[in-house]
Amino acid sequence: MNCAIAAASFGHPFLSAYLNSLGSNFSHGANFATSASTITPPLSIIPLGPFSPFFLDVQYLQFKQFKNRSQIIKKTGGIYKDLLPDEDYFGKALYTFDIGQNDLVQGFLGNMSVEEVNASVPDIVSWFSSNVQNIYNLGARSFWIHNTGPIGCLPYILTSFPLTTAQKDSAGCAKPYNEVAKYFNYKLKEAIVHLRKILPLAAITYVDVYSVKYSLFTEPQKHGFELPLVACCGFGGPYNYGGGSCGSNVTVNGSEIFVGSCKQPSKRVVWNGIHYTEAANKFVYNKIATGAFSDPPIPLKMACHKK
Repeated sequence: MNCAIAAASFGHPFLSAYLNSLGSNFSHGANFATSASTITPPLSIIPLGPFSPFFLDVQYLQFKQFKNRSQIIKKTGGIYKDLLPDEDYFGKALYTFDIGQNDLVQGFLGNMSVEEVNASVPDIVSWFSSNVQNIYNLGARSFWIHNTGPIGCLPYILTSFPLTTAQKDSAGCAKPYNEVAKYFNYKLKEAIVHLRKILPLAAITYVDVYSVKYSLFTEPQKHGFELPLVACCGFGGPYNYGGGSCGSNVTVNGSEIFVGSCKQPSKRVVWNGIHYTEAANKFVYNKIATGAFSDPPIPLKMACHKK
């Protein structure tokens, strides 16, 4: 989910990235996420590998640093004090998490079998739980935690790991890879039940984004979308992915062409073979914000209230 959509729904400006700290306004929140980040330490990082060096442990340490240093600056005064949150905001804030997919993909790209990636899931979820506890110990009380989506429906999985027809479901998604995602979600929900027991002051909402995203692939026309398995911005093959990345130049029959967007991004589900389009993100947000896909079934605007 695009965090900008959620921020706007609360009447806030877009959240500034923590790493974009110069001149940013963090008085209403901060975004510690980075593209291609994992829960567990990445095995290969950009530019030598596909994953971000800012995995969840690092994001936690950045948050810890932000919490401490922001208050030092607030007390010092000056032109930056109004760009930072008040001390009591940290206990009132909603801490949102959407992470885990890249850990599964990391295993597949490392030539692990589906069974081996499944076997790694408990450790991945345990690593996640430890970070939630660490953030709780810093004063966080309200958590909004997404499960992971149907990775077997994304063009980069369908292109990178070709399967037989029998291994695909009626929507054309890769069943074995979606089964891994569902197992991760099962273990994540199990972990959240445990976290509620050991973190008595926490309000933890588990959000089933998998079901909402999967509906975009199984019933695209119903929701106003088309060609759900085909990347909007890409080049090559049946999924418009793998022959050239979005925004790059490729040579075709001796001519160089720019790999750009499809004509109607608002009708497409997947943007670049990996990430969802803005239209798809808005669709997902509108569904989950109601609380209809949450456990407990409360809307986003009530997620900071523990019953």
